[in-house]
Amino acid sequence: MKLLALLFILLGINYANSLAVLSIDIGTEWMKVGIVSPGVPMEIALNKESKRKTPAVLSFRDDVRSFGEDAQTVGIRFPANAYIYLLDLLGKDINHPLVKLYQKRFPYYNIVEDKERNSILFKHDENTFYSPQELIAQLLHKGKEFAEVNARQPIKEGVITVPGYFNQAERKALLEAAQLADIKVLQLINDYMAVALNYGIFRTKEFNETAQYIMFYDMGATSTTATVVSMQNIKTKERGYVETHPQISIIGVGIDRTLGGLEMQIRLRDHLGKKFNEMKKTPNDVFKNPRAMAKLFKEAGRVKNVLSANTEINAQIEGLLDEKDFKTPVTREEFENMNADVFERVAAPVEQALKSAGLTMDIINYVVLVGAGTRVPKVQEKLQQVVKMDLAKNLNTDEAAAVGAVYKAADLSTGFQVKKFITKDAVLFPVQVAFARETEDATKHVKRMLFGAMNHFPQKKVITFNKHTDDFSINLNYAELDYLPANEIEYLGSHNLSTIDIKGVADALNKNTGENSESKGIKAHFTMDESGILGLANVEFVFEKKVQPEAEEEGAFSKLGSTISKLFSATEDEKPVKEEPEEPAQEASAENKTEEATKTNDTKKEDGKAKDKESKGKDKEKDKDAKEKEKDVKPKLVTVKEPLNAIETTLTYGKLTKEQYKSSTEKLKKLNKIEYEMNRRASTLNNLESYVIDMQTKLSEDEYSEAATAEETKKILDACSEVSDWLYEDGMDADADTYEAKLDNIKSITNDMMTRVFEHKERPEALNALNSMLNSSRHFLDNAKNLTKTSNPEKDVFTDIEIEALEKLILETEEWRDKKIEEQNKLKKYETVKLTVKSLVDHMQALDREMKYLVNKLKIWRPRKPVEEKKDENKTTEEDKTKNEKAEEKVEEEKEEEIKMEPENQEEAPEKILELGEAAEGSDEKVEPTKAKDDDHSEL
Repeated sequence: MKLLALLFILLGINYANSLAVLSIDIGTEWMKVGIVSPGVPMEIALNKESKRKTPAVLSFRDDVRSFGEDAQTVGIRFPANAYIYLLDLLGKDINHPLVKLYQKRFPYYNIVEDKERNSILFKHDENTFYSPQELIAQLLHKGKEFAEVNARQPIKEGVITVPGYFNQAERKALLEAAQLADIKVLQLINDYMAVALNYGIFRTKEFNETAQYIMFYDMGATSTTATVVSMQNIKTKERGYVETHPQISIIGVGIDRTLGGLEMQIRLRDHLGKKFNEMKKTPNDVFKNPRAMAKLFKEAGRVKNVLSANTEINAQIEGLLDEKDFKTPVTREEFENMNADVFERVAAPVEQALKSAGLTMDIINYVVLVGAGTRVPKVQEKLQQVVKMDLAKNLNTDEAAAVGAVYKAADLSTGFQVKKFITKDAVLFPVQVAFARETEDATKHVKRMLFGAMNHFPQKKVITFNKHTDDFSINLNYAELDYLPANEIEYLGSHNLSTIDIKGVADALNKNTGENSESKGIKAHFTMDESGILGLANVEFVFEKKVQPEAEEEGAFSKLGSTISKLFSATEDEKPVKEEPEEPAQEASAENKTEEATKTNDTKKEDGKAKDKESKGKDKEKDKDAKEKEKDVKPKLVTVKEPLNAIETTLTYGKLTKEQYKSSTEKLKKLNKIEYEMNRRASTLNNLESYVIDMQTKLSEDEYSEAATAEETKKILDACSEVSDWLYEDGMDADADTYEAKLDNIKSITNDMMTRVFEHKERPEALNALNSMLNSSRHFLDNAKNLTKTSNPEKDVFTDIEIEALEKLILETEEWRDKKIEEQNKLKKYETVKLTVKSLVDHMQALDREMKYLVNKLKIWRPRKPVEEKKDENKTTEEDKTKNEKAEEKVEEEKEEEIKMEPENQEEAPEKILELGEAAEGSDEKVEPTKAKDDDHSEL
């Protein structure tokens, strides 16, 4: 319960808009599925056998597709039809060393080259081929079905774990498989990051600002990784204020891609095969028989697991070859001797992880075991010798990655809110950019590191190319891999990732050539996303241009406006004379007036000419000032970005084309449809068989035999016998529609009997419910009669009509009940039912509606308040007037007392005022304000 409560707190689920999400931890040997759905914080989805993990195996036999344990059973008899350990084949060509190793371990598979995509195909038969992506897509789709069955709703989104050592081609191939499985991948999460996240979410209280260093040692079926992780609390300010969040950072990784339980199992298989050949029970060689080798492989797996807890066990197989049985003892010492060189490799990933992290073992706080391979005692012994500390075994090695991944899925989805947990993964294989640059002497080859080893991602990087004036190409390669062992570098495959052709350089350069333009280089923007996949975001040619500032532009507009105003101005002769203000009137003769008028006009003309000269002079001065300002103001720099066309060609692994994707999708849909029809047929056949046997059994019981007439009983038994005989003779090959038709026919014959059985079985309970409701209604009615206006005027909750209606309904229901019970008691059990459960329910519903109405009315009823007489606001009683007059007199006395105070007594004034205030507060008499009349305004 504590764990469940913790999960609820961590997830803080918002159920209103939530949708279920999943995680799939798909390994080379097992598949685990996690889900988060409304009401269920985090859990592992169960498969059809109600198990928490499913073998990552699928098989095809006679158009029947099987998964998990069913596929393993097929694989024992027909090894080439069951596909196992598929994950390591993603994104590889036919010459890859891991493909060669797979063919050596499982020689019965027919693996051919896919020349179109530089990949491989399994040749199932002459006309059927499957790529590793298609096979893994079917496993992922089955995992999605498990999640949907457990969540009881469709699921589209999720997080998928991926081995941390997967390169770019392998990660892209897994994304294609998820796309074929109709899963929207929110993120590919490295398996060791998922394990660390699962470890951290349950231990956040142990975190502080000081980093803790934990090593996770994970030995799975085919590979081993040692990961150094830093865990601590950090402060962020993403939302405008400081917050503290836990953070997990990957700082060191060591890998061995071929060290795991599979290698031990293969060696044990070969050991058992040699033992059988030495017994010479048959002249045939067991190593040349695929079926016998498949049996030995399965038994080797069982023996390996048992030897982890025991020192000795007998390996035994019935009919191994030519119907000859095989049995031989195997000791733990023998097992350890045949894998001695394997156990010597246990320490190498630890040393590599510490070296890449730049730490020593004394800094590590804990070493946590993960993966089924770490259960082998010799592995723990060798590991403890190198780490020199106790090994932590408190993590669920099978489900840790699935739980961590589903937590990340809930975080990334829009339907859930989880506690923020910052995760910083690291680049395992450094990536560099290589390109050629032409110089005066020769072509110069330049290399620049893009994402170095242990760089955190997601991350963005920009590379600038300064010397290119025409189209050119760049290459993305793996580089600086010296820290890896030689065999790991070989397993990485081709180091050349892709070539990017950049087009349109010359056109962009010509478009932005000029004195005011300067090239700032070609910038290529690269990303390493959350899934660890390298991508090219965009390429652009960047220029800086000199332009005039906005202020100068405004000055130009003002000049233009001035010029326009001049165009509309009058010339010197045409310019109108401005009217002068009138002066006071004076007495003068007509001649004097005329002379004065003439002088005035001449004066005005001279003043106008002088003003025009002055304005022209001012305009020239303004133009000079503007030119001088233009010389002083510096031009503004503007950045111009010209997008370039970048064409990327993948060199390692070809992506699915539209035609290939469509072909693969149709192939998988066809398989899904066949499987659906098979499951539907099996389900309907099982339902028909079960119903026939169930009816034959029930008719021997009194409860059912008494509810049917003799004719009905005979008819049902005859129909069941007919269907039973048909099933075991000709009906085993029928389709689902035929089975459903047969089932519907039998149900129609038995329907009347089953209805009567139901009525007789459920009637007593329904009657008890009705009686209980009638009793409570009658009790309510007795009390309600005292809550009417007639009986209790102060508590008139109900009307007399409502009380009468309830009483009438109760009486009618009781009469109907008694009548129907009497009628039903007279009938035989096989006769038509008079008192049905539905009729009882209908009467209860009618009574319930009436009761709910009255009960709700009682809940909201409130007693009425007595009506108060309103006072006339315009009339004032004699008592109010007397009180007001006394209050006014008291105020006047206080004012006079304050005025009569002498200067030397001013210090006593506050005390006096306080005393008056206390006297006023202590008085029981309240002075109510009166409304002032209009004629009293002057006095106020």
